[in-house]
This record gives sequence, structure tokens and C-alpha cells, in this order.
Amino acid sequence: MDRDEELLRGRVYGEDHDHPRPGPKPGRVYVELVGGPLDGLLLDVTGWTPAETDAGVALPTELGRYGAGGRATYGPRPGDPRRFDWNGDTP
Repeated sequence: MDRDEELLRGRVYGEDHDHPRPGPKPGRVYVELVGGPLDGLLLDVTGWTPAETDAGVALPTELGRYGAGGRATYGPRPGDPRRFDWNGDTP
């Protein structure tokens, strides 16, 4: 299986874990979250502006260092716009 097929098998951040089809949807744009508590999940960035993509995200998660209410921060990987690397956790 090539890397693109592997990504299509991934689960999308924010989809309920028991959703019958938690994977990517046709016609949407995704980045892969790399490292940290959300490693391997896909983030739907459909419609994001370049400025929004460049800014990165702080995603709510209970899996990070700060537990419930904490956020995991991810930013675009230089030279690879299809991946956001983990920068750390924040309360």
C-alpha cells in the first residue's frame, strides 16, 4: 500500500470514534497530524486560507499533558504542506 492509500485509511480528528465512517470524505482536503497525542489523525482543512494553514492549530484533546481542557498544538511542516507537526501541549 502506498502512502496516499495509508492516509485514506486514517481517522479524521473530531469524528466520533464509533462513527460508522470516521475516515476521510471525498472532495475534502486533509493534513496528517504527526507526533504528539493526535499522531496519525487527519485534520480537515477544507476551505482554510493560506494564512490559517500557516498559523497552525491548537486542538482540544484529553490525551495531552494537561488532560481535559488541554490542547495539542500543531503547525505545518516546512516543505510538506500535507503534514502538521506537533509543537507541544498547552493548558
